[in-house]
Amino acid sequence: MAASTTAAPAPCYDAPEGVDVRGRYDREFASILTRDALGFVAGLQREFRGAVRYAMEQRREAQRRYDAGELPRFDPATRLVRDGDWTCAPVPPAVADRTVEITGPAEPRKMVINALNSGAKVFMADFEDALSPTWENLMHGQVNLRDAVAGTITYRDAARGREYKLNDRTAKLFVRPRGWHLPEAHILVDGEPAIGCLVDFGLYFFHNHAAFRAGQGAGFGPFFYLPKMEHSREARIWNGVFQRAEKAAGIEPGSIRATVLVETLPAVFQMNEVLHELREHSAGLNCGRWDYIFSYVKTFRAHPDRLLPDRALVGMAQHFMRSYSHLLIHTCHRRGVHAMGGMAAQIPIKDDAAANEAALELVRKDKLREVRAGHDGTWAAHPGLIPAVREVFEGHLGGRPNQIIIGDGAAAGGHEHEGASVREEDLIQPPRGARTVDALRLNVRVGVQYLAAWLGGSGSVPLYNLMEDAATAEISRVQNWQWLHHGAALDAGGVEVRATPDLLARVVEEEMARVEAEVGHERFRKGRYEEAGRIFSRQCTAPELDDFLTLDAYNLIVAHHPGASPCKL
Repeated sequence: MAASTTAAPAPCYDAPEGVDVRGRYDREFASILTRDALGFVAGLQREFRGAVRYAMEQRREAQRRYDAGELPRFDPATRLVRDGDWTCAPVPPAVADRTVEITGPAEPRKMVINALNSGAKVFMADFEDALSPTWENLMHGQVNLRDAVAGTITYRDAARGREYKLNDRTAKLFVRPRGWHLPEAHILVDGEPAIGCLVDFGLYFFHNHAAFRAGQGAGFGPFFYLPKMEHSREARIWNGVFQRAEKAAGIEPGSIRATVLVETLPAVFQMNEVLHELREHSAGLNCGRWDYIFSYVKTFRAHPDRLLPDRALVGMAQHFMRSYSHLLIHTCHRRGVHAMGGMAAQIPIKDDAAANEAALELVRKDKLREVRAGHDGTWAAHPGLIPAVREVFEGHLGGRPNQIIIGDGAAAGGHEHEGASVREEDLIQPPRGARTVDALRLNVRVGVQYLAAWLGGSGSVPLYNLMEDAATAEISRVQNWQWLHHGAALDAGGVEVRATPDLLARVVEEEMARVEAEVGHERFRKGRYEEAGRIFSRQCTAPELDDFLTLDAYNLIVAHHPGASPCKL
């Protein structure tokens, strides 16, 4: 008689009570998703989920007021904070010099190594707009950052026979978790999806805080970037998260430092309040200008008198954008923290030296404008831009690490900064410029190709010599929606036409054919371009503007593996 056999139990994650991991099991992922790490994340979720729900409802309530005609403004209730004589915690010496920062996704691994070795002062490893939040990307990203902090990260490119490893001197590592609005559907806490940013922050902090503590001491990390906030109440939640984390880890209060991206229109009226909430943990503010343009459209979606011109025309020369930058600089320097500039999204043009030099000259001019305005540092999307950006900033600063002068927001030359005179009306002045069918077409091509890549697992996508992430795809989507919703007049080669669903349908059909010709039939067929085209078209013609492109499409990249946890012995 044959002996009976019992199948070995499938491997699973050792999750604590109330936590259910639905993502694919992997032994390497299990080294991140330990019982204690998941317990730490669950504790954050349980303590702060009520405050996050309230903050999200307050966002929706504010938008209802804007839709009814109200304009964003400085809050009279917090005038004492804006007028008060206070400063944030001193800048840690380890991050005093942030003249050029490079950004990129936390996965793939080779990109993380190249960014840390790029010559930039800071690398912002992204779990947000530059990363498609698939389970594989998120978990590999955590593994990559753990190994980067430990200094052991390597990668072998078998096809090229090349080994990648860290240089002796590397960029300081900052990490950007997702925004408060995004869920993590692969991890359930008490039966509901975890808040995505608490998963990103919690896992990274749990596994890496000891390395910062041992290597540098209080006030020197870990370091973070915080995205998509609209009100200081959201900064207050983050401050609570930081305090809980520091207490749980037994590290000194104020060890964690974070730079807030001012990338929503409501947040520009809350900059002092945001810094005040995070003053023990603040590492300044950043001009997240692409998302800021997206937010301008979303905030004023019901205002036909505030239609955006072609997105190529909405640069820092527009009055509302220049005012935003100057007010941010004035606010940060008054409070003793960094005022970081915006992204240079250009990427090297390898097959056209003249076009590449022209692109670099645009970058130099943009960065010279930033450093002259008073910014302490700036962003670049590609390692090839780092030398040019460093030359501009370091040449202007003359050996100084930054332009922070604590006091009444003075400029580096000692005179009152232009930001001191910015008023509410400056920050919401309608942008000027032409609206064209060509821009409608470009928006379709960029939006569809980005979304196709995002659905396929890539969140940072080179398109037309620019590195596009979710922010620029969002501008494409909301601009098309705004023009269609309000029937904007568009220039079609000297002929005026109205933006209508019929026009968009024709443009989408023609531009999809162009995209197929550009990428090739086989790649188009195997990719998710047609699916992306349907989603993008639906969002551009929806009766009501969806809050986020990626939130609407998120369920299409969720891959549950029932039984991954808890382990059943």
